[in-house]
Amino acid sequence: MSEKKDIYWRAYLVYFGVATLMLVVIIRTVMIQFDGGHPVFMSTSAGSVKMPTRTVDRTPRRGQIVDANYTPLVTSVSFYDIHMDPTVVPQAMIDSSLSDLAVALNELYPEKTAREYERIVLSGRTNGRRYVLIHKRATNEERKKLNEMPIFKEGRFKGGLLDNEETIERRRPHGELLKRTLGYVRVQADHSVKRVGLEGAYDEYLTGVPGKELEQKISTGWKKIGPVLREPIEGATIVTTIDKGIQEVAHAELLRQLQKQKAINGCAIVMDVKTGYVKAIVNLVRGNDGEYYEVYNHAIGTKEVPGSTFKLASLMALLEDGKVKLTDKVNAVGEYKFFKDKLTDSNPYGYGVITVQEAFEKSSNVFAKIVNDAYKHEPQAYVDRLKSFGIGSKLNLDIKGEPFPTLYEPGMKSWSGISLPWMAVGYEVQQTPLQTLAFYNAVANDGTFVRPQFVKEIRRGNEVEKTFPPVVIKDKICSERTIIDLKKCLKGVVQRGTGKALNSAYFDIAGKTGTARILGKDNNYDDNRYLASFAGYFPADNPIYSCIVVVSGPTEDIYGAVVSGTVFTAIANKVYASSLAYHQPVNVDAKRKKDIPRSKVGNRKDITELFERFRIPYTSLTDKDYLVVREDDGKAIMEQRFIGKSTVPNVIGMTAKDAVYLIESTGMNVRIEGFGRVTSQSIKAGTQSAPGVVIQIILK
Repeated sequence: MSEKKDIYWRAYLVYFGVATLMLVVIIRTVMIQFDGGHPVFMSTSAGSVKMPTRTVDRTPRRGQIVDANYTPLVTSVSFYDIHMDPTVVPQAMIDSSLSDLAVALNELYPEKTAREYERIVLSGRTNGRRYVLIHKRATNEERKKLNEMPIFKEGRFKGGLLDNEETIERRRPHGELLKRTLGYVRVQADHSVKRVGLEGAYDEYLTGVPGKELEQKISTGWKKIGPVLREPIEGATIVTTIDKGIQEVAHAELLRQLQKQKAINGCAIVMDVKTGYVKAIVNLVRGNDGEYYEVYNHAIGTKEVPGSTFKLASLMALLEDGKVKLTDKVNAVGEYKFFKDKLTDSNPYGYGVITVQEAFEKSSNVFAKIVNDAYKHEPQAYVDRLKSFGIGSKLNLDIKGEPFPTLYEPGMKSWSGISLPWMAVGYEVQQTPLQTLAFYNAVANDGTFVRPQFVKEIRRGNEVEKTFPPVVIKDKICSERTIIDLKKCLKGVVQRGTGKALNSAYFDIAGKTGTARILGKDNNYDDNRYLASFAGYFPADNPIYSCIVVVSGPTEDIYGAVVSGTVFTAIANKVYASSLAYHQPVNVDAKRKKDIPRSKVGNRKDITELFERFRIPYTSLTDKDYLVVREDDGKAIMEQRFIGKSTVPNVIGMTAKDAVYLIESTGMNVRIEGFGRVTSQSIKAGTQSAPGVVIQIILK
């Protein structure tokens, strides 16, 4: 009896165990059909239940940033995670084509053998897996090849190819070139968005409009299943003012000098004089490894004392206010005292009695005395005159990070008895390299002050959405007479003054050297750290480009002419050599040849396509497939080349491709010797063809 009860208990345990297991399965199945407590499954017309789906945003491709010649500077690259659903592939297709698919996958991705790919697919099919990983981060070109492979070419619902898991990455094809100015858009840890450079300034145009697509929930999570419900709209293309060729030259020349000088950092800017369009901007900082990188945009964001390059502004004020003439005499004694402080010339013995123009060309600090004597009773007049030139104001660039220049005034806490003479030679003034260049550019531009710009237009597809014409900040910063005098002085600096070793062998350049001590952390000038600079334009008599080069902390030399001026000249010479703007066109008056290019005998479609592409006038006298071309009064005349069906074709003048095709069409074989056009054939044209016979053709 006890044995019978024992059997009953075992039967009950098995029964309830199976029932419990079934209940767990049912509960789990129901849970899968819900997402966050809400049902998201869809019912078919027959009442069957599908897996849960949802609609999500499809990220648009971010717009490109290109240079003025449409060379990509920043672009978006797509990568795709490739999966396969082997459960939808018919068994007959698995049996007949899986091995071919595995071989094709091995050829494209040799990290796995064909046998391994075959095993992965079969294992997924056996286990009912609907999302089998084939390859991560496939390129778009690889994706196209995958879509042509056996099985996969049947599409998603029969071939099982799942290739819409897209990741879009931002790439700069030219590495460090222009890196900081191009910038980035980055989400911070606190979820705020940091926008830097052109990427940040034009983020709203670059972003595009998201699309919509379907995702399906499977055992491993939510996966994209397609189709795309709404295609995303790509971001706009930002066409910059940058010329990649000039950018590469400026980058290479500045880098070479920084490495030679073992400098802390440096920047170089090249700008179009008339428009203010920035053609190149380089910012290089020495890293801990001794190499130089684009880490911070010093050209736009770092203000320093400009040193002697500021003497141009002082001379402009003196001339405009009628305080001096270029021919006035001054005594450059070499040392100039102001209360307890003093300024010295690079030549400790001074230059003796010289003109104001010579003082500027030699960069004598006698300018401190000239300005102090002229304005010591009305220092505010000097500051106001500087402001009338645009000095002391921001340029209001599209790129963020530009600081306000430092320009002290009487009545300020920082103003002292030595402020006026120190300002005259570029101390107690601070501005960015781009702010300095914009002022020099105004002189080159006959007094018209234009705003530096980095973007020329914004395009969506083939349509121009927005343009950025030149912006004039001031029509005239000073009188025409003053501009003429200043240009004479800037040209003299390179011909006779501190920059005389820099004059180009091809054309005249104009500019000003600058050497200044840099403020230290204690707000005092550092005797051991200098800023070497050169600002100017070229050619001197008909300026096309303005340029500034600034090098911070050089160790081999400290003077602007040697450190920065050599970079300026190297940039100017290379731009001159490669720019059509400096050279007369060749053969302008030469008559164009009327002869049409020689054409090979060949197929009608090929010949007419080429003639139409190159706009060569032609007339066809036949509708046959193979033509011979002759010239008649500057026009191509296409006539029939007779090709018999059972005779040896005339292949003289044809390419090897056409000749082989025609000969083999008769059943004969071909042996080829040489390259070019067929010049002879071993069997005469028109002879009765004989299948299997070999014809030798000679090409030259």
